[in-house]
Amino acid sequence: MDIDPVITERISLKIKEKGIDARDEEIAAKLRVLIEDFHIPPEEAEKTVTDEILKENKVKDFSGKDTSEVTPIADICPGEWVTVEGKIVSVSEPPSESIAQSGIIADRTGAVKFVVWKKAGAEELEELEWYRIESAVVDEYRGAPSMKIHSGTKITKTEQETPLVPKAVKISGLKPGIATIRAKFVRNFDAGHERMLQAGLLGDETGTVRFVTWKDGNSEVLEEDKNYMIYYAEVSEYQGKISLDITSAMILEDEDTEIEVYEGDTEISGVFIHMGNGSGLIKRCPVEGCGKTLSRQNFCPVHEVQNDFRYDMRITGAIDNGKSTKNILIQRAEAERITGITLNEAIETATVSPLGYDDIVMKMKNAILGRYFTCKGNEMDGTVLVKSCTSKKYDSSFHAGLLNRTAEMLKEKGGDC
Repeated sequence: MDIDPVITERISLKIKEKGIDARDEEIAAKLRVLIEDFHIPPEEAEKTVTDEILKENKVKDFSGKDTSEVTPIADICPGEWVTVEGKIVSVSEPPSESIAQSGIIADRTGAVKFVVWKKAGAEELEELEWYRIESAVVDEYRGAPSMKIHSGTKITKTEQETPLVPKAVKISGLKPGIATIRAKFVRNFDAGHERMLQAGLLGDETGTVRFVTWKDGNSEVLEEDKNYMIYYAEVSEYQGKISLDITSAMILEDEDTEIEVYEGDTEISGVFIHMGNGSGLIKRCPVEGCGKTLSRQNFCPVHEVQNDFRYDMRITGAIDNGKSTKNILIQRAEAERITGITLNEAIETATVSPLGYDDIVMKMKNAILGRYFTCKGNEMDGTVLVKSCTSKKYDSSFHAGLLNRTAEMLKEKGGDC
């Protein structure tokens, strides 16, 4: 892609006004890195290159800012060329062949993810060492700043003993970037990808958040109901929802803190209209801290075949209140209570019945389908994670509303009532 010579000429004129003699080839090369490699708009790239050349020559820019200053990591913004000084707090496996190294660099103000392009030919950054990184480019991914180290970046190891003590933020205050939190591991979710080591829910007094840990040599498996300090987790936002990647985070068990997890205030009353797959008697991986659901062949996506599994019960399904339908997930204690079937009874039935596990599902369906319940809990990605569920007396007016809604849906589809 050819760089518009008009942009190059404008930059050249601006910097000559400051008494700087820069070659057009040098200006075009800097523009090409931003526009072609980082897909930054030309007008933004023009400003960035101008500021960078002024900075290299230790000249104040037009806003009066001293461009030779180190930028605190908390203040960097996408579209800028920056110089930072910080400590490499974690390194991780490169996500693609074009990347030589990735990780997180931090200073006393904050932390940011960095990527070293392979074609940059840069030295490998060592974990827990301090560096001065000059002329790095900041772009954005899923709302979070990301610092890119390219062929024009200068890296210098520095000697510093500055202690870094990142401040923990509440889950309700998380935003895209890098964050440290103190939280309780609330619940395991089934891994949705073979590369996932663990997926689940973390919570504190202000809310809950999904997290994922990808398979990596240094990854740690969390244990349910334990409290943790999680340093330098990657926070991303997708379709308006915040989530954490703690693959490269530093994780310490916190035994001295009691955390009362916010249980949510979602409440739905209605008819239990559907019981989904994965309901009934299930097997879980016995490896400490795992607990993933096993297949019928006792296979765990992380720890493979586990014949010393442990049994559990749950209900997945949907409740209709006459106006809308909510997906729900009910764990063992509430599932036992509303169905009247205990875990031991379910195990015995599955062992002696010719129908096996399917017999348990049928018994559970007979106990709750078509009946009225009020469920309370925390809503996560369209599913209510139920903390309490109580039966509700038959309400003829409510039932009529449900029938009317069904009739309207049939009419919209062109059917007969």
